[in-house]
Amino acid sequence: MTRTLVLAIIPLLLVMASCAHGMRARDIRTKDVTYQIDGKDFHGVMAWDETAGKRPGVLVCHEWWGNNEYSASRARQLAELGYTAFALDMYGAGKVTTDPKQAGEWAGEVNKTPGAMRTRSVAGLNVLRSDPHVDTHRLAAIGYCFGGSVALDAARSGAAGDGLRAIVCFHTSTLTTQAPADNTNIKGRVLVCHGDADTFVQPDMIPNFERQMKDAGVRYDIKRYPGAVHAFTNPGADAFHLPGVKYDKAADEQSWADMKALFAQAL
Repeated sequence: MTRTLVLAIIPLLLVMASCAHGMRARDIRTKDVTYQIDGKDFHGVMAWDETAGKRPGVLVCHEWWGNNEYSASRARQLAELGYTAFALDMYGAGKVTTDPKQAGEWAGEVNKTPGAMRTRSVAGLNVLRSDPHVDTHRLAAIGYCFGGSVALDAARSGAAGDGLRAIVCFHTSTLTTQAPADNTNIKGRVLVCHGDADTFVQPDMIPNFERQMKDAGVRYDIKRYPGAVHAFTNPGADAFHLPGVKYDKAADEQSWADMKALFAQAL
């Protein structure tokens, strides 16, 4: 091999070594976390990259089915992106169901019991904040359907202060609050990912939500996905055979990209 050829190859090898270092393999870990609220056990899932050290933390709030494999899978996806994620449990005892009647009863109980959503959303947020892999100054909360309301409630609590920098709601039916003053506690940016054909969202929900955000001075954005209906992010949605509930691959991928773009700016 000539000296000229060697000199030409060396820079290429250096670039390749640099790229390999930048593309280090992640070591994704998960663990079940049992925590207590008012003496009762709740079961969440923590996911993180063992090689990354302290990273921004993301609270994952489940659909009305409970903290099932879908919400856990989203926590793992976030860990693969370099975040530490915690999928909370809003029902206690890790209860999950595929029965819409049962799911409605559980979600309804949380919604109707004074203080229940706030207590449970903040408890989940505190579990995330206490994890040694989390940078508590860089937090986000995301939620799906019922979980979108939970994520917003965690922000409205003000529990994490300026640390909760981003809130993302996917196909969420209830975005407003009956205590508008709480919106002033939202310090981060809010992204609503909305299916334009979602019949579960009342026609006045989006305009009322925008009014509340503007009144409170909250930075927000609404992304609309044409033709997408309720639960458009969940690949298992079609199995429920519910009218107006269907997975939409394009809307799922675009909303995830929109979330990542917000995180890149806010976290």
